[in-house]
Amino acid sequence: MKTHLAGRALPQFQKRLLTWFRAHQRDLPWRSSRDPYRIWVAEIMLQQTRIAAVMPYYERFLDHFSTVESLADAPQQEVLKLWSGLGYYSRARNLHAAAKEIVAEHNGKFPRTLEAALELRGIGVYTAAAVLSIAYDVPLAVLDGNVARVLARIHAMRGDLRVPRTWRALTETAEQLLARKAASDWNQALMELGEVICTPKSPRCLVCPVVQSCRAFAEGISGEIPAPRKKRAPVAMTIAAVILLDSKDRTLLVRDPGAHDEVLFSRMWQFPAIQVSREAKPELEKYFGETFGLKKLTLEELPSARHGVTFRNITLLPFVARVAKLPAVPRSRILALKRLGSVPVSSATKKLAAAVVGASSKA
Repeated sequence: MKTHLAGRALPQFQKRLLTWFRAHQRDLPWRSSRDPYRIWVAEIMLQQTRIAAVMPYYERFLDHFSTVESLADAPQQEVLKLWSGLGYYSRARNLHAAAKEIVAEHNGKFPRTLEAALELRGIGVYTAAAVLSIAYDVPLAVLDGNVARVLARIHAMRGDLRVPRTWRALTETAEQLLARKAASDWNQALMELGEVICTPKSPRCLVCPVVQSCRAFAEGISGEIPAPRKKRAPVAMTIAAVILLDSKDRTLLVRDPGAHDEVLFSRMWQFPAIQVSREAKPELEKYFGETFGLKKLTLEELPSARHGVTFRNITLLPFVARVAKLPAVPRSRILALKRLGSVPVSSATKKLAAAVVGASSKA
């Protein structure tokens, strides 16, 4: 798609946006240097995650893994433990694997070419372009949701922006508008504009530095762009989990997803759990008898909790059961319940543990 910002209009547009960004950019920790490692970690954490949620994880992660070498040398479980609660754990696994590739194949330096960056685990076109442009000023345009929304409003592009034909047009437009001699600031400026001014709802058009160039504003349709995306219908499910406790308040954690969707616990340590359809107790008793050899469990039901993962609306049903001896099963470990934070667990597992702690404090 050919942009209307041609001739003298383009450098004026670029100058206004860059001037605004350099004067008003937020003080974010990954902007403190051009270190590609720090920028790469930030870009991975920010995928599908808000900046406010990322900030404390980012600081802790880099305090622990200050270099790509320290990340590459760490056990995966240690990496996942520091990621615990941030969600989308495949990002952490891919980050760890890519760190090993960078150390082994690139002498510990994030590669400087798009082709080499795309060969790293978990690196797509957007992430590669973002890291290379921000860290090295490589003239590559970025296109994520924020940038796409900005460009669509500037050009008054209606409809679903993720339709392949529209996304290709936006990609072409991003390339045409790129300030090639200032790629780092330019890409960050577009992202920043989309995050703080050209927001999904109630865009702040009157303080936008490039409103003079915006066709959507001129036509009075800024609020209509982009069109709402069709969301997948939510799926309700109920997961029942049992926190087994011995006389020393030790519990059993397993790695086997068991009879439920493995996405929920992110393939990390979890309490034994199943998806239930009707009565939880009979189904749990049957599962524990067949899988763990535990007969006649006395299950104490605890307050339920709500949990959401993508399109799933989940009800968590926690039960606690006292046992004389915790069963020995493959892919399991036994540890004190109070030490749950020492191993990588998902936020769903933390909610289940909180129900036990809460019940104990009321006893």
